[in-house]
Amino acid sequence: MPSHLTLALAQLNFTVGAIEANTQAMLGAITDAQAQGADLVLFSELAISGYPPEDLLLRDDLYERVNAALAQLAAASSNIAVLVGHPWRQGGHCYNAASFYVQGQLQERYFKQCLPNIGLCDEQRYFSAGEQAGVVSFKGHRFGILLGEDIWGTKPVEHARAAGAEILLSLNASAFHGQQPQLRHEKLAKRSRDAAMPLVYVNQVGGQDDLVFDGHSQVFDATGELTQRLAAFEHELALVRFEQKSPQPAAISPEQEPLAELYQALVLATRDYVQKNGFAGAVLGLSGGIDSALTLAIAVDALGKDQVQAVMMPFRYTAAISVDDAQEQAKLLDIEYDSVPIEPIFEAFVQQLTPLFSGEEKAAGDTTEENLQARARGMLLMALSNKKRRLVLSTGNKSELAVGYCTLYGDMVGGFAPLRDVAKTVVFALSRYRNTLGYVIPQRVIDRPPSAELAPGQLDEDNLPPYEVLDALLEAYVEQDKSLNDLLAAGFSEADVRRVIKLVDINEHKRRQGAVGPSISPRSFGKGRRYPITSGFGRINW
Repeated sequence: MPSHLTLALAQLNFTVGAIEANTQAMLGAITDAQAQGADLVLFSELAISGYPPEDLLLRDDLYERVNAALAQLAAASSNIAVLVGHPWRQGGHCYNAASFYVQGQLQERYFKQCLPNIGLCDEQRYFSAGEQAGVVSFKGHRFGILLGEDIWGTKPVEHARAAGAEILLSLNASAFHGQQPQLRHEKLAKRSRDAAMPLVYVNQVGGQDDLVFDGHSQVFDATGELTQRLAAFEHELALVRFEQKSPQPAAISPEQEPLAELYQALVLATRDYVQKNGFAGAVLGLSGGIDSALTLAIAVDALGKDQVQAVMMPFRYTAAISVDDAQEQAKLLDIEYDSVPIEPIFEAFVQQLTPLFSGEEKAAGDTTEENLQARARGMLLMALSNKKRRLVLSTGNKSELAVGYCTLYGDMVGGFAPLRDVAKTVVFALSRYRNTLGYVIPQRVIDRPPSAELAPGQLDEDNLPPYEVLDALLEAYVEQDKSLNDLLAAGFSEADVRRVIKLVDINEHKRRQGAVGPSISPRSFGKGRRYPITSGFGRINW
């Protein structure tokens, strides 16, 4: 029996529902892998349909197209084995499946056993769980097939080992968040060490709506030692060589600083959302503030300077240094830049509304005129989007979205929000990081106190706690579900706690209507944190 074997890890960028395009990408990888001498090529979880296909899984015609794709991939396995993830219907059930083809024939079809149903995943809505191990013999090796969450639990690995597996093959669609690469590495190392088996893990890359996949495909030996790792956020086809059923040492992509990984995730998510949805580029409002400055840098890095337009929309409250800083950044990045004063638009709105407001006293907290400014800007950006087929990038961050420090149909307007899950303190850190790669964000933008500039002398901290305090409080309340008493015990002031809890609770309606953006924290708004809009639960804490 041969003692050597070569696997090819296909770390590819798939698009949900683009079954034929995904299949062509895999066929190309099969051809390349075969030319490089691979015996078996591995593709990621649900590679044919893309991940997550969501309610596309309820359509009969999805499976017709998946079956046609499987026939093509089976035919391509005449000289190289193929292991591919895909949805599968059988016996009135839908399964998250993986199929192993050799010489055009199906050798094994495995159904995922552990179906995650928390956070960004709701697989139990669609899939039934498999119960049997998937073990296949190929060229003197016995492979145990696993899908996604199977590798995080112990039972699927135990099932595979009991069925005679010698090497674990784990196909994944594991989304990125800031802590995930390290957590994933630790879990994979432990699983291979505990099972006393080599582990080959393949993940996809790319942005898909509010998810971004980081790749980081990797290989461990039977002691849990890392022997190979592919690059993060990069399309890659890499060979894994086994001798005497042990993976041989190969290239290990270097670990990156967390800010570097986070920035790459935002760039990739933005690029894929714009390009996969067929837009000609992006447009955003450039205010001279830190959020729009970072969003612009991300957009240019994602799409290139020729596909990005920035628009400064000054008003009477816009500081001269804001105009100057916006102009400076536009020049630094060499992008299309326009300045459109909104004063005439605002005055036209006020003129038409004045008779309707007759007899109304301006109450405390009345932000009507402030919101009109933001909505005038939103209208301009959407008009440019319609005319030029450029996607509007919303520039708000997670801290603002949490407490509703944003205007519906104003600065929240847009199709994609790169910073939606990025706390304000991290926005500053990312801006400083981006300038280490090349100076593109004026230093004064980073150093200035943040302001919406919707009223004279306005500063964010006039209405909110300092961002260092606010972000820590939000992490505890939003991401960790800490109670009022927990927060007080942690040392936050009662005034800050009650105020922030109320702001978070009453602004769920805004978050539901905001643009989608990449999830990069352990718990993001949207799929990660689903709270009712109409709710009296938190009012006792206000």
